[in-house]
Order: sequence, then C-alpha cells, then structure tokens
Amino acid sequence: MNNNIIYKVTFTVVLIISSLTFSCTDDFVKISPEYSIDSENYFNSEGDYYNALVAAYDLLQSTYANAIVGEFASNNTLCGGESATDVVGWQQIDDMIHTPTNSNLKDIWNWMFAGVQRTNYFMEFKDKTEFDGKDEMVGEILFLRAYYHFELVKWFGPIPLKVDERFKLGDETTIPRSSVTDVYAQIESDLLAAISVLNEIPEETGRATKGAAQALLGKAYLFQDKFSEAASVLEDVINGGNYSLVEDYNSIFENEGENGSESVFEVQYTDVEGADFGCLQCSEGNVAVGFSGVRGYDGPLFTPGFSFNVPTQDAVDQFEPGDLRKDVTILDIEAWAEETGATYTTGNEHTGYFNRKYIPRKRSADAQGDLNLTNPNNYRAIRYADVLLMAAEANNRGGISDTKAQQYLSEVRARAFGDDDHAVTLTGAALTDAIYQERRVELMGEGHHFFDLVRTGRAANEIEGFVAGKHEVFPIPLEEIEFSNGLWEQNPNY
Repeated sequence: MNNNIIYKVTFTVVLIISSLTFSCTDDFVKISPEYSIDSENYFNSEGDYYNALVAAYDLLQSTYANAIVGEFASNNTLCGGESATDVVGWQQIDDMIHTPTNSNLKDIWNWMFAGVQRTNYFMEFKDKTEFDGKDEMVGEILFLRAYYHFELVKWFGPIPLKVDERFKLGDETTIPRSSVTDVYAQIESDLLAAISVLNEIPEETGRATKGAAQALLGKAYLFQDKFSEAASVLEDVINGGNYSLVEDYNSIFENEGENGSESVFEVQYTDVEGADFGCLQCSEGNVAVGFSGVRGYDGPLFTPGFSFNVPTQDAVDQFEPGDLRKDVTILDIEAWAEETGATYTTGNEHTGYFNRKYIPRKRSADAQGDLNLTNPNNYRAIRYADVLLMAAEANNRGGISDTKAQQYLSEVRARAFGDDDHAVTLTGAALTDAIYQERRVELMGEGHHFFDLVRTGRAANEIEGFVAGKHEVFPIPLEEIEFSNGLWEQNPNY
C-alpha cells in the first residue's frame, strides 16, 4: 500500500485540553517519538507546524466508523456481526432504535470534534512563526476543519462552533449549538479560503488539494440544495483536467488503485501496529475492513473478518444485467466458495453477500498488527465518479442543463458497462430518478447512501423503521446535553 502520507498520533487531547502530545511514523513524516505541545514551546518552526498538520490529518482514520455506519444505516446493508448483541450500538442504528446513550454515536461525535480541536489549535497559532509554504498548510487545515464540520453537521445537525481557537472547559455551558445554516456557512468560508491557496497537485500523496476542496464545497452546496453553486464548482473540478475515471472499476479498490486518477480525496491507512479493541481510533489500519470481512473465511484472495455490513438482496438486485460493478461491489460467498473451494462460517443476519470493496485482502507474511484492525485499505472518500454524479444532479435538479446532466451520467455508465450503449436520454424528474439510482449502485458500499436518502427526502420511504422528523439526524450524546446545563436541547423526538 502507498504510505506516502500516514497519520499516526497518540494524542492526549479532548475538547477541553489545551496541551497535547503526539508521535508520528511512516514515510510522510520522520519525527522523534514524542512532543509536549503548548503555546510557550511549540509552533516555533516549520517542523512544528508540519507535525501539527499531521496531527490534524490523523483523525481522518477514525472516520472508518462514519463510513461503515453510514452504509448499514441505509437500506443497502444489515449490521450483521456475530449475534444481535455484537456491537449493540451499531445494531440499534441498523434497526433505527438508537438513543442518546448510544456509545458508537458518541465515538463519532468525539472523534470528529477532536479533529476540529486539532485544526483550531493550528489556526490559533498560525501567525506565530513565518516560513515559506505556510499558506498551503493553512489551506489544508481549513479543508480538514471543513471536512470534520461537514461530518458533524450531516450526522448531528446543529453543533457548537468555535473558530480559530480551541474549545476549553466551560464552553459547553456558554456556546450554543449553531444552526445548520451557520455551520454550512463556516464550511463554505473555510473551503473557499482553502481553494484560494491549495495546490492542484499535492506536495505529498494523500494531502488535500484544490480539487478536493472544490469537490467538498460542491457536496456541501448540494446538501443545501444550492444547485447553481454546486454545478459551478463541481464543473471547475471536471474542467480542471486533474482527474479521470479509471478504465477498470475493479482496480479502484485494490492496492494498485490507491491514490489513482479517480481519487479526489483519499483517507490513508497502513498496516503498522497501533490499536486494540480498547482504542480502535488508535489504529493505523482501516478498522471497517476487518469488521466487514467474511466470518471464518479460509480461501484465496481474502482473509477473515467479523461479518458486519452485509448487503441485502434488495441492494444486489439494483444492478442491471451487464453492469460490471456488481461483481466488484458484491461478494456472493456461496458462489465464490463453490468456484474456489473457500470455506466460511455465518453470523447474524447472514445474507450470503459481503461488501467486496472493503473486505480484507491477503497480505504479505510480514504484515504487522492485528489483522482485523490494521487493514491497509485506503478509504476513497471522494471519487471522480461521485463528482460527475453530483454535477449531474445539480444541473438537473437546479434546472440548469439536462444535457450536461445526461453527459456526466452517461460517462459513469459507459465505464460501468464497458460500452456506449447505456447512455441516458431522460429528462426532468425521470432523469433525477436515474441519477439517484446511479449514485446508489456506483457508490454502494462506500457509506454515502443513507445521507443521499436523507438529503433528498426519500429516507422514510426506503429505510425500514425510519421516522420522518426524527431520524434525519442522530441524537446528541446524552452527556453533552447534560454538561450544557440546559443550554442545548436534544434533537427532535429523541
């Protein structure tokens, strides 16, 4: 796996802590094991800022939880696992019976706010020391802060905002939750500033680029139904010429496909040690991959896992005949076992299918760490195909150009079927439905479908147990509500 940028941090920071320590390894950085960081003895050199930048990237690795939960919260997959009580918080989300005491939702809240805290720490001292290239680092920090804020607002709705300084003890009783509109305004401001200074080609593989910031801005606009703004910035990405669809869809999710021409932004993982079940966010590997693997598997190509995130028959049936993406996205374990002689066991809610994009592959004999927790499969957070489909949707739903929407949609379908016979000529609402359908099959297994259903108002009709007016967002962790001493109200109907 390509480890040009790997974010390894042992960070003693929670939102209220004003000093921290971290360590880094791998090719992206070569740092001594530990640093004690505070405003008096840090941010005094380019190296200090660089290390703080790595620390801000590090929390991206904890978004494995966002990706896997975002998938089985939708109608694409079931939670699975060993039993109905295996990771009970996930099981509750899958069944739409989650509450404010759900520890797995609390993890997402905590980890994303830890990312915000690290970016704000950098920004708090951004003017302390001058050096060449700092503007680009600031641009990356602004991109990362927007990324973490975007995850928080789409999961939890209104959130507390603090900009360019760290949260501290007492803020929870004085800083209210900002409206969704205000959170998105901050995201837009950060991304516009990032776009103005970021490079089109990353200085090192895995670092944020101008195109990544433009794509994330386009997505933020789309989530707000700002279709003209979304179409404009997404077409800047398309016309920039820095990205293209790879010919072989299967290669995207294999070793050789990492950080390829289709990758607009990718979360980097490696298989070095650094985690156990008591600290999953410490893992340098993609924890979601091991959790999604075939239980008790013994056979070629793959290694075993915990059989979570199992695709439903309905999801499998979404693929049209001849769609080359089906066999890349879905592992039919019974057919595979018959073909290869592989053996396996079954777990909870076994459907016979697995999320082939993100199940563990066999690794070299010298692979490090717990094989279930340190899978080195990068997460393709924003792919160029996603950009094309978002641009198609913005042009269509915004009444801007169905011709452009057809063009972008047909480009994705041409790769999917390996021919030009599946171009789309639909217009209006029929074209909208075709774009929604294409997003589902193109991005299946990648954690986007739940939020697509929510933002387009289709979730209540598609997800069993989904209650309109409640499940569009997840509950704020109960402790946060209690700590605010009445300042914050819980999300509706929780």
